[in-house]
Amino acid sequence: MQKRNFLNEEAPANYVAGLGRGATGFTTRSDIGPAREGPSEEAIKAALTRRAEQLGQAPPTAYGAKEKKDDNDDDDADRYQDPENEVGLFASGAYDEEDDEADRIYQSVDERMEKRRKQRREAREAAEREEYERKNPKIQAQFADLKRAMGEITDDEWANIPEVGDLTGKNRKARQNLRQRFYAVPDSVIAGAVGAGAFDTSIAADEDGTMTGVQTGGGDSQDGTMTNFADIGAAKNKVLQVHLDKAATGGTESVLGTSSTIDPKGYLTSLNKSVIGKSEAEVGDIKRVRLLLDSVIKTNPNHAPGWIAAARLEELAGKMVQARSIIARGCQQCPKNEDVWLESMRLNETQNAKIIVANAVRENPKYVRLWVEAMKLESDPRAKKKVIRKALDLIPNSVVLWKEAVKLEEDPNDAKVLLARAVELIPLSVELWLALARLETPENAQAILNKARKAIPTSHEIWLAAARLQEQTSGKVTVMKRAVHALANEQAMPKREEWIAEAEKCEEEGAVLTCQAIIQETLGWGLDEDDDRKQIWMEDAQSSINRGRFETARAIYACALRVFYEKKSLWRAAADLEKNHGTKEALWQLLEKAVEACPSSEVMWMMLAKEKWTSGHIDDARLVLAKAFHQNPNNEDIWLAAVKLETSSGNYPQASDLLATARTEAGTARVWIKSVAFERLRGNIPAALELVDAALQKYPKADKLWMMKGQIFQAENKLPPAREAYALGTKACPHSVPLWLLAARLEEQAGVLVKARSVLDRARLAVPKNPDLWCESVRVERRAGNLPQAKQLMAKALQECPHSGLLWSESIQHLEPRTQRKPRLVEAMRKVDNDPILFVTVARNFWQERKLDKALSWFEKAIVADADRGDTWAWYMKFLLQHGTEEKRGEVVGKCVAVEPRHGEVWQGVAKDPRNVGKGVEEVLGLVMEKLE
Repeated sequence: MQKRNFLNEEAPANYVAGLGRGATGFTTRSDIGPAREGPSEEAIKAALTRRAEQLGQAPPTAYGAKEKKDDNDDDDADRYQDPENEVGLFASGAYDEEDDEADRIYQSVDERMEKRRKQRREAREAAEREEYERKNPKIQAQFADLKRAMGEITDDEWANIPEVGDLTGKNRKARQNLRQRFYAVPDSVIAGAVGAGAFDTSIAADEDGTMTGVQTGGGDSQDGTMTNFADIGAAKNKVLQVHLDKAATGGTESVLGTSSTIDPKGYLTSLNKSVIGKSEAEVGDIKRVRLLLDSVIKTNPNHAPGWIAAARLEELAGKMVQARSIIARGCQQCPKNEDVWLESMRLNETQNAKIIVANAVRENPKYVRLWVEAMKLESDPRAKKKVIRKALDLIPNSVVLWKEAVKLEEDPNDAKVLLARAVELIPLSVELWLALARLETPENAQAILNKARKAIPTSHEIWLAAARLQEQTSGKVTVMKRAVHALANEQAMPKREEWIAEAEKCEEEGAVLTCQAIIQETLGWGLDEDDDRKQIWMEDAQSSINRGRFETARAIYACALRVFYEKKSLWRAAADLEKNHGTKEALWQLLEKAVEACPSSEVMWMMLAKEKWTSGHIDDARLVLAKAFHQNPNNEDIWLAAVKLETSSGNYPQASDLLATARTEAGTARVWIKSVAFERLRGNIPAALELVDAALQKYPKADKLWMMKGQIFQAENKLPPAREAYALGTKACPHSVPLWLLAARLEEQAGVLVKARSVLDRARLAVPKNPDLWCESVRVERRAGNLPQAKQLMAKALQECPHSGLLWSESIQHLEPRTQRKPRLVEAMRKVDNDPILFVTVARNFWQERKLDKALSWFEKAIVADADRGDTWAWYMKFLLQHGTEEKRGEVVGKCVAVEPRHGEVWQGVAKDPRNVGKGVEEVLGLVMEKLE
């Protein structure tokens, strides 16, 4: 039986097309046959009525059967009536004018509320839109600032914008390079290349007796079973050395064998000498730009920048003839554009340029730049004057032309005539008025400036010129007050900062009185009493000092002190200015005014006394201190200053009497301490011990008194009473670290290390987490030669005080091997922030490694971090003695003397030694340098 084709077979029973792939079946009219008409409405009603009678029920009302109505049906119907249709209760009401007015009021209220809601909604929507645009800016908004900046681009910059060029091939090559794979060269290849290309000069004998050259090179055997790692390392070093040599010398042959045309020394020079248009890429770029510019000038021949760009392109390509031809056609197409004419003059020679400028001014007689260029093309001064005067006939209101005309005049009288005519024609030009005033005599200049003020009442430059003229003629300046009132009335008053700038300019030009007058009249302009005027003026003065304008700063301080007469900070700042940048006489005068204004300020009295004393006026210093005593009778600072003055001058009896009086009238702990130190300095040990005992009766908590008592006994080699003094002191002052250190060092000096350790252990319990005590414990063990114990203590110390530069420096400098110091320094710098002790350690490490520049830099960082630390200055000078110049050493010593450091571990011990009392800073610096280790 022949099998039918699959497509022609009948479908199986119950087959639904597409059911296997999720399709659902549906029924159409063809499946159920044509539609039939249903029962009518009357038949349905009749059927329902019969059904209701059989059931004994009332017939339904849905199909028009009658139903009973209640009396309340009308009321129910009224409930659902239209509220706008007033019936029932309001049917009989009359709609009068009041109702109309009420409706209008309600309507206006609704409209107003709707308007307010609309405004709020619009504001909210605008804020949301602005926030969305800020977070999601458009491309146009992102480049808005760049588009605005493009408006300032000149024609030259437009013409010099380079063409992007076709980068598709270049990008394709870059992608191909990225897809390349690189493999490491095996060691056997490197070892085999050690002697490649080298000639062997050694001779070896074969078995037959002939002499042959021995080939040397790789260390591997022929079968590869043996590798010579020494040769491999040598080969790698050789390759690395070749790389470094080529990179340093810029050789023309690279390591990989490819040639390099880059000369590092002459690269920029070769760029300057390169000729545009030689490479194919540059030729293509020029051709593309030429086509673009040709299209520009053809489509818009009246567009001047297009002609200029086309001419400059030919100029860059080296085709000057074509460039001149193009710009000539541009002049014909754009005869009213001065830029085209100026470009044509630039591209042509002088003679041709004169012809071009003649045509240009003929076409554009009102363009100033063309006349100026025409004047510059002339070589004869008379021809220049002729051109300028012809230009002035055509453009008499040009300030530029009048200035050029005045410059050409050699006789001042002719220049004055020109300027007089110029100010008549251009009365609003400040420059011309000022130039004319400078050429006139002082009397005529004053009259000219008066006319200028009437012509330009809003110009402050004319008022400043009048003030400077007044300073030159009369030696005083009174016109600035009138200037301020006049400018204020004209509402042309500059800002306060602008006046300060004008004052600094006058100071720079030597008009000091004008500078002071400007500051006096304008410093408070725009500032109210509620503003912090004192702070603002101090900042202004400091800014002027930073710019080197000391007279301006002096005037600012003077003006501020007239307002804040009793402010000590202002007097101090003014005194510092005079001390650093003024004369001694000016400083004395200022300090005398300061003590009159602030008689209770002991600092001012002491500054004045010190300045008198350092200048050699001892009697004047005594007189100042006597006045200070009268104003501050119980001030310990003034008493001690007087004692120091008498001690320095060698008048010990007077100093002793002053101290005795001070102990009676101002018997503070500090006065007693100075009294003990004075007697100790004189060598009167019994008196010193008597005074220290009496002082301890009054001030048992003064740790310095206990330290001085122990030091006196220790200097006399009386260790038991010294030990007792320290013991009592540590009980009375358990938190005094220097006292604990002295007690421990006494036991170490006596050779009793066990007691020294015990003292330091008790000290660390009394004052926990103190780096000085931990460092002393480590040093005790280190000096005893017990390095393992010292390292163990240092580890504990760094756990308790991880941010101590002192501990890190001690550990790195004395407990670490030299090879481990650098990584430990890096770790310390991460944990310690801006510590001068650690900075010195870093500098010393670089010093040991002979990296002198870095050592110098770190020493200076340490000085900047804390200039009051004397040990830093001593280490710096010790370094400069070996590696510095005489000039640098003198500079550092001068700075150290000016700073007068008072702190430092070694510095304090040397400076407070009774044997060094009276020595200057430079002498103490030398002694500290000797003790450093």
